[in-house]
Order: sequence, then structure tokens, then C-alpha cells
Amino acid sequence: MFIGVFLLLPLLVLPFFPQDSQYLWDFLQPAILYMMIGFILWKFIKRRSEITLSLKEGGVIVLISWILAIIGSAIPFVLADKLNFTQAIFESTSGWTTTGLSVMDEGKTPHIFLLWRSIMQFFGGAGLIVVMLSSVLHPYGFGLYRAEGRSDQLLPHVKRSTKMIMYIYSGFVVSGIIMYLLAGMNTFDAINHSMTALSTGGFSTKSESIGYWNSLPIEIVTYILMILGTTNFATHFVLMKGKVKIFFRNGEIRLLGILLVIFIPLIGYFTLSEIYPLMPQAMRRGIFEVISAISTTGFSLGTFLDWNLFGIFAIIILMLIGGGTGSTAGGIKLYRIHLMVKSIYWELKSYFFPRNAVVENHIWRGDKKIFIKDKYIRETANYIFLYMMTYFIGVLIFLAYDYDLSSALFEFASALGTVGLSIGITAPDAPPVILWTESVGMFLGRLEFLVIFYAIAKLIKDTQYMLTKK
Repeated sequence: MFIGVFLLLPLLVLPFFPQDSQYLWDFLQPAILYMMIGFILWKFIKRRSEITLSLKEGGVIVLISWILAIIGSAIPFVLADKLNFTQAIFESTSGWTTTGLSVMDEGKTPHIFLLWRSIMQFFGGAGLIVVMLSSVLHPYGFGLYRAEGRSDQLLPHVKRSTKMIMYIYSGFVVSGIIMYLLAGMNTFDAINHSMTALSTGGFSTKSESIGYWNSLPIEIVTYILMILGTTNFATHFVLMKGKVKIFFRNGEIRLLGILLVIFIPLIGYFTLSEIYPLMPQAMRRGIFEVISAISTTGFSLGTFLDWNLFGIFAIIILMLIGGGTGSTAGGIKLYRIHLMVKSIYWELKSYFFPRNAVVENHIWRGDKKIFIKDKYIRETANYIFLYMMTYFIGVLIFLAYDYDLSSALFEFASALGTVGLSIGITAPDAPPVILWTESVGMFLGRLEFLVIFYAIAKLIKDTQYMLTKK
């Protein structure tokens, strides 16, 4: 039912762009269909209010909900004959996963579809389940919340936490719209770019992305929104409560700062100084592209075709690392990288301790000091291994289609990290297998591998049990 309501939201643009009224039924049909199916399911399926869902059970709901959202969101593109089925699923997946890779020509795309892409990224950034939990009262709690890749509770109750996330998120979007208007954007562009910058989505209303405006004020507003979007909502909440010292103790914030300080001058000097005649121009481009890559937003000021290999591989590293846990960003996540770096440091330091020393290692996350057990480090290492194995499998598929290694590494890092930067492979004429490979990568990157695997295993196990019982 929620998905059906979402499909109606792009119709708000029709009073301002009446020429798009021809696409009215392309959105109404799937909206009505989804609301009818949802109502029937809600009305006739028995519910028990005392149930508390586990992570695996929540994962099943999240998996099915996101697949239904992607399919339903793709239907208007197909009905309007804007994209074929493969392209429509790709565009929809890119929207909901806040990736920003696109097979559409924004210059020829009607306003109603541009707004629809931004709406997908807005709700995809917050999370389909987070939106639902914040809006309706239900008993399912933390299992659903965790299944969508969130583990930090801002407040003791899950519903209150999700409401706070939506308040923070929506407040930032409104602030972004105002800042973009002051920086010189028109209202339609400001609304779209505020939603897609904060969601670290990267869909733009212009084919040249942010580079279309060639405006430093607009770029600065985008910096702010991208950094806000890639920061854990729990960390935002810490700052809102005035705990500035604790905010800067967070490992993710410190690592983000270190990476920006290292990569901006390196890319500016070794890559962009060869493209731009003046160093301030090179640094301006470097700042933007580094923030866009590490935040997994995917906005850009220009093409990457004239970048040397140093710059390309530096951006690949940033896209793989990704943004903050519990934020709208993708990638391996700053928290996991920080934890692994700290674990190496702790391991080396342990050699200098007495044999029987008992040490409690900790890191700061949100406003909490978390004591790290070996189990957490193993889980993190397993996740990173699984992530990189998936990455290399995707790269091999690209290589099988005769793309060069650097391009394959760049493009699939962008898809799996839900970034949206492109070196030119993602296009309407891209082979269907490549688009499906990227779609699977975007889906896995957004919903976290283990939750999806848990959900699939749960479905298989329950199906086997039902068949055996019969």
C-alpha cells in the first residue's frame, strides 16, 4: 500500500508541468494495483500482535518488500515506453538503492520521471522499512529495523527512533532546498538535488550533473548535503544533543576526515593538475569528486575519461570504502574499515603486554563506547571478504564483455558501492547482462549481503519444512 502511495507522488508535478499529463495513467495503473493488492493482503491475512520478528524473519520481509518496490517503480518507465524491462529495472534499482547510475538522457526526460527518480532515492535513502516503522504502529520492532542495515537506536523505542530519523532526514532536505535556491537553482532543480544529495543518490536533472551549473556556491551546498547524508543518523543525534566532544570521538568521523585530507591533495596534484592549468581549479574539482566518491553520492563536475590511472584507482578505493554505517551511504562502510584498522593496531600492541593482561578494547559509535569482542572482528572480516569476492566476480563479468580492467573495476565498484559515478560503460546500449550484473550489485550493496543470504536461507528452509509436513 505504501508503494502505491509513493507512485502517486510524482503526479504533484502536473500542475506546474501540464505537458506531462500524458503520463498520468502510467503512474496511476501500478499505484492502484499495488494499493488494491496491499489492501487485500492486509484485510484477509491473519495477524498476531504479540509476534516479535528475528533478524532472519525481518530479512524476508525486507527482501520481498524491496523487490516489490523495485518492480512497481519500474512499471511507469515501461508503460510510457521510456525504457525496456531490463533498463527500467536497472533505473528503478539504481533509484531505490540510492546509486545514481542511469540509462536515461536527463535532457530528454519529462519532469514527472525526473521527480519520480528523486522520490525513489529519497525513500530509498531513509529506507523503505524505516519509513513504514515511523508511520504505522506495529509490533515487529528491532528485527525489521536491523534487517534493513541499521543497528543504532537513537531513542529507546524503535518507532521513536525511526520517527527521529525521518525528522532529521526531512529537515535536512528542506534546508537543502532553501540553500540551493539561495545558491541560484530554480525550484524544481533544488527539490530534486536536495533529495538526491542527502540520500547520497546522485540522480540529477541534468546530464552534466552538478557540473552543469559551474557554480561554486552550488558545489558548496552539495558538499554539505553529501557529508550530512553519509554520516550515521545516530552521530547526527549526538551532535544535536550538544555532545560535540563525543561526536568527534566517533571513529567514522575521524576516518572520514583523514581520508579527505589524504586523497584530496593527492588526486589534485597527481591527476587533476595535468587537466587544469591552475591548481585552485584542480583542487576545486578534487574536493568535489573525493567527497562524492567517499559519500557514495555519485554527483560529478565532469567526465573521468581524461583522468590518469592514479586518479581512477584512488576513486575506486574511496568507492569501495564508502560512507557511514546507519547512514544513506553504501560501500563497505567507514565503521568496518575503522574497526579493522584498530584491530591491527590492538594486535600489534598486545605483543607488548604481559602474558596474563586483560584488555578491553573499545571504539566510539554514536554516543556509546562499544567494547569490541573477537566475534565482532570476525564478522567484519567475513563481511569484507564476501564484499570483495562479489566485487571481483562482477569485474570478471565485465571483463568477459571485453571492457578494459580499469573501466571494469571502476564501474562495478560504483554499482556495488551504490555510488553512481560512471566511466562510460553504463548507457542505454550497454549489454543486458552488464545492466543485470550492476542491478544485482546495487541491490546487494544497499541491503547488506548477510541479511539477504539469511532471508533466502530462511525461505528455503521454511519451504522445505512445509513440503515435508505435507
